[in-house]
Amino acid sequence: MNPVALSFAGVGLALLVLWANLRPWWKGGRDPKALLPYGSTLLLGLLATMCAGGLLGWGAAGIVGIFSGGGDTVVSAAAGTSGTTMATARLGTLTAPGGIVVTFYAGAMVLLWKSAGKQDKRRMLGGLATGAVLGILPGVVLLLDWLPDTVNSAGATAQAFFEGKVRL
Repeated sequence: MNPVALSFAGVGLALLVLWANLRPWWKGGRDPKALLPYGSTLLLGLLATMCAGGLLGWGAAGIVGIFSGGGDTVVSAAAGTSGTTMATARLGTLTAPGGIVVTFYAGAMVLLWKSAGKQDKRRMLGGLATGAVLGILPGVVLLLDWLPDTVNSAGATAQAFFEGKVRL
């Protein structure tokens, strides 16, 4: 992902989107399927932060910039204070097979987007944005340090399978 400044107000805005998606689920039946539209694209947003130099990484950086600028504007108008810059970190790097897994997953999300209803599309956008913003926070990066290895491993295993080097 391209380097971008993240403001604390932008993080607050991302957390508001997270809360807006989790609250109805928590108050409702707590059906895990109800979280799929949001959660699946939250994962895509997290994965996009690892795509340095690619279109997904560029998009994630743009989302972070929009949330930072928008959050700063709202906080300035509401509270009269300016935003403060947050420290950022990188979730990890992708290998070539890992990049194929992320690209495949992004393609699957595009196909799901096309068949989703209006409310699910809003949830999917919220998940993507939340993942992109929270995915560059050092605390979140520490919690998800297993994710890059998992994606790269899945890609390497798939490559080995298709080359006939491993049986599943």
